[in-house]
Amino acid sequence: MTLWPRTPQFNDDDYPYVNPSKDRKVALITGGNSGIGFFTVLHLYLHGYVVYIAGRSKSRVLKSIKELKEQADRIRSKYSGSLINERFLGELYFLEIDLLNLNSVLVGAENFANLEKRLDILINNAGVMALPFSMTQDGFEIQLQTNYIAPFVLTTKLLPILERTAELSTNKVPPRILYLSSIGHKFAFRYFNMNSTFNYKPNIIFTWFRYGLAKTAGIHFMKMLALRNPKILSMAVHPGFVMNTNLFSYWTSLPIIGIMFWCLFQIFGFFFGVSNEIGSYASVKCCLDQNLSIEKSNGKYFATNGVEAEPSSVAKNMDYAARTWIWTIHQLSERNINIPN
Repeated sequence: MTLWPRTPQFNDDDYPYVNPSKDRKVALITGGNSGIGFFTVLHLYLHGYVVYIAGRSKSRVLKSIKELKEQADRIRSKYSGSLINERFLGELYFLEIDLLNLNSVLVGAENFANLEKRLDILINNAGVMALPFSMTQDGFEIQLQTNYIAPFVLTTKLLPILERTAELSTNKVPPRILYLSSIGHKFAFRYFNMNSTFNYKPNIIFTWFRYGLAKTAGIHFMKMLALRNPKILSMAVHPGFVMNTNLFSYWTSLPIIGIMFWCLFQIFGFFFGVSNEIGSYASVKCCLDQNLSIEKSNGKYFATNGVEAEPSSVAKNMDYAARTWIWTIHQLSERNINIPN
């Protein structure tokens, strides 16, 4: 049995540091106030990036920003005098976006474009998992909207500023789009169909099919962006089995059966799990590694610690990817959200 690497080969010094007063680099991340996103933000902040943390709760994000600054100060207190003078902290800001409200996503994208002239990294990090079937106010299943539809809208609305950043880039490092996927995308089996709702009982089974559908659609999205927007580096990232995030809060809160799930997650996490910080390493590498290029890496799928991997046959099927794109454009058009071709 092969377990996930417990001591990954990760070193912040492998990636360039920037001075935000001379070379302003801007990142936007959803769900950056907790879990994997928190540590992704921390590393970008330590590398001098201006990071916008998109979320629906200003108080929670501002609390996380305070914690991020405190943790960064603790890390920098261990730097030598020369490193302190060579490595600059970035900036941290809150951006209001509620992924369960597509109008909020549209307004958030517009507000960001009014605040910044460039966007170097967009990280679609936020997600939900294995929830009971429910519909959002926009008429999409809750996992599908949070994990795919909302990131699709946010990303496509920010494409003009990403493309402008690519044109302004002088160091030949393209802007990047990351989509946080999951090994759970493999729950989407053959005969992939975006019209499948899997609204059947028992939820304990069919919720995973809904989750797999949404995460597979996200991988399709990155592959289509790589094809349609070749000046931007688009990648899907599977961070590993991160067992201690709030993604499992629904299952562990169930009466009686929740105890069983808690025990199951603890055992599974002991053998296969990684921490939030280790889970963030794949995202950080895909954000900062200058060895990744459009020619070699566009549309690719990266697993734990940023190692290139293969997604499922359904996820890498470009015919399915094209159908997913067309279905999404049509569904959004019905809701008066137009995505330019």
